[in-house]
Amino acid sequence: MADDGPTPVHLSEVLDGLAENPALPVELVRRLVRYRRGFGHVAMRADLTPDLIEEILASGYHWLVHSLALNRDLPHAVRMRLAAHADSTVRAAVAVGARDAPRELHERLIDDPEPQVRVYLAQRDDVPADLLARLAGDPDPEVRATLARWWTQAPEAVRRVLLTDPVDSVRAAACSTYYARRPHPVPPPDLVAGLLADPVTRTGAVRHAVLTPDLAARLAEDPDYQVRRQVAEHPQLPPSVRDVLAEDPSANVRVGVFRRQDTPEPMRHHIYAGIQQGERPLTDFLGGDLDDDALIQQVEDHLAVSELRNLRLDWVTADPLPHVSSPYICFRHSAAHSRALPADAVIRLLNDDDSGVRTTMARHAPHLVDPATAERIDRGFRPDKKTDWRPADVLPLPASTLRRLATDPDPRMRCLAPRDPDLPIEVIERLAADPDSTVRQAVAGHPRLPSDARCALLADPSEWVARTTAAAPTLPVAEMERLFTLAGV
Repeated sequence: MADDGPTPVHLSEVLDGLAENPALPVELVRRLVRYRRGFGHVAMRADLTPDLIEEILASGYHWLVHSLALNRDLPHAVRMRLAAHADSTVRAAVAVGARDAPRELHERLIDDPEPQVRVYLAQRDDVPADLLARLAGDPDPEVRATLARWWTQAPEAVRRVLLTDPVDSVRAAACSTYYARRPHPVPPPDLVAGLLADPVTRTGAVRHAVLTPDLAARLAEDPDYQVRRQVAEHPQLPPSVRDVLAEDPSANVRVGVFRRQDTPEPMRHHIYAGIQQGERPLTDFLGGDLDDDALIQQVEDHLAVSELRNLRLDWVTADPLPHVSSPYICFRHSAAHSRALPADAVIRLLNDDDSGVRTTMARHAPHLVDPATAERIDRGFRPDKKTDWRPADVLPLPASTLRRLATDPDPRMRCLAPRDPDLPIEVIERLAADPDSTVRQAVAGHPRLPSDARCALLADPSEWVARTTAAAPTLPVAEMERLFTLAGV
């Protein structure tokens, strides 16, 4: 055993990495089970033996048992025992972790006295329909509201119960513009008038209404801008009301007019320019004297700028060629979703000024993406939201490119170099000593990582680097044992 390596700065995170390491020998797994510290990640392993499971159950250590309940590879008999556990958080974890479980498990959980257990059960798509239907009459409104959001294809009888629930939050969840799953439900036609009359369901009901000119004019004056937004998108919207909504004080509503296929181009340009010119940083009005409604409206107006960039317009995707040179990013982005573009249009969109357009086009026409274009698209990738995904995940780069990127000035690009399984040792060592922790983490699991570099990464000042190194299946057993000894495990 190597006993002269450095002591990890983040020893507990290293142990968490070892708990996830698929190559951890069973005897070391057993030692982690008996450790009784941390959050019990070892109980999430897919390779737990029956005797280890029994030891966890008998331990009485909450985090071990809770993690075991979340384990998706548990035998059914063990889940049934956990479903009767005295701790409601353990039972709730069973409801989260069980996949494709037999009916008897759901029958036990459906009547659990803890509402959170039933909330988790209401989010499942593998619970028998007759059992889910019982949740529509659950005494806790949060359970009923959760069911309404998640069971979008519930039988009509169940939807009726939820749409007419006495609690506002349940009706709002049952008649909404957003659900947790697709396809979105359609309310029974005979309920639509009542849903429109109800302030908490009106927004979600608009799209399902027959929009007569009188109704459109009345709803276009609704004080709730979300109602007006739904009117602005309605396919039966009369042009006269559309033109009124094009000047709505809410930028969110004007976006709804902007996205319509029948909006005249001068009007569309006017809306676009107005929203862009009205953009203000959130700091301009956060902390001011606005009341809650006004603050929400200001935030929505701010978000309208981002929405204009990210709209997905099916009618543009269906007829993309007229829009590949559109001045609107969302039009070009929607066109890039098409798989029927000619090669010259694809090339144009692969060279678009916007990162999202380029990336979308590359994903829909990977056969037309050469290595240089793939590198350029990944290098310029600028997601609107934080994500671990990057274009190189679907547009793999050749080894020659990956090795060149090992010395790239941009650490984000250097992170790609370890994707070459045959990366030269000297390059791996240089990346393992990189000043950027994300680069060190990217190389930490490389199969050719030298032992001295591995020891240094286990003691890295970044907990994520250390944990990733410990989770690598190539970590020698002797090194695992050294780490266990250092932690007193």
